[in-house]
Amino acid sequence: MTDLPPVRGKLTPNRDLSDLTWLRVGGPADWLFQPADEQDLAQFLAALPEDVAVFPMGVGSNLIVRDGGLRAVVIRLGRGFNGIEVSGDTVTAGAAALDAHVARRAADAGVDLTFLRTIPGSIGGAVRMNAGCYGSYTADVFQSARVILRSGEVVTLTPAQMNFRYRQSDLPQGAVLVSATLRGPAGDPAALHDRMAAQLQKRDETQPTKDRSAGSTFRNPAGFSSTGQADDVHDLKAWKVIDDAGLRGATVGGAQMSPKHSNFLINTGNATAADLENLGEKVRKEVYATSGITLEWEIMRIGEPRADLPVHTMAERPE
Repeated sequence: MTDLPPVRGKLTPNRDLSDLTWLRVGGPADWLFQPADEQDLAQFLAALPEDVAVFPMGVGSNLIVRDGGLRAVVIRLGRGFNGIEVSGDTVTAGAAALDAHVARRAADAGVDLTFLRTIPGSIGGAVRMNAGCYGSYTADVFQSARVILRSGEVVTLTPAQMNFRYRQSDLPQGAVLVSATLRGPAGDPAALHDRMAAQLQKRDETQPTKDRSAGSTFRNPAGFSSTGQADDVHDLKAWKVIDDAGLRGATVGGAQMSPKHSNFLINTGNATAADLENLGEKVRKEVYATSGITLEWEIMRIGEPRADLPVHTMAERPE
């Protein structure tokens, strides 16, 4: 295994990642690096051999790590990267700050970032994936991001450089987002907290929040502008085309499409990463067969399958 640069944070070899993802599956990363601070991270990246891959990982809320693990240094930000500061209508949050915490702190100060309250994960992931709900998206409030490039250089990225699209952005390869600045409209703190309470109640009524899931499995298939705004005329929902294909509650091994919300892939208790991904691919194939719609994964899938736990993607399956 390649010798890595010295660090002040924690560097762990062959670190199993399953306990760091919401779905609780996956194999080991070659290394897990938890930097002490920005300087530690920048120095590490600058000295890291160019042939060593880097994967920044948030809280694992939208992620399947395959059973064979990941041949890379996984970088996971923790304390020191989760601060939240509010100034006027502007909120600057560390990449490790949870979306829910940012929404609550902003509401306390009369800043409306309430759409973040029910989004699982951290601000780094919200920016990377242009997370959104209730008609609002991260792109709508994004001002800038502080990023450490793979070279170790610290830069500030603008909205134009991020090039936000529906559930996507253009963060440079190997770069680690360390903080983001957001600007929201003003609102009455009590009203904002009431709105978030109502959103939480609705989420719990309609989504399997008590199960092991990774949020929405597939992107809604059509009807969105480049910034993520819905087009009501052509708006299609992934859960609807999954239902129409008769796949609500479908299973593969220990994986299941939730009976409560059919666009939620859940680990019923003993699923492997291959079970989860193979069920997702089964859904994609059967939705295509019944509707002609190709569902695109919203959950990120990384790493290598295990030889005894193969993954059968839609493209590899005969029609």
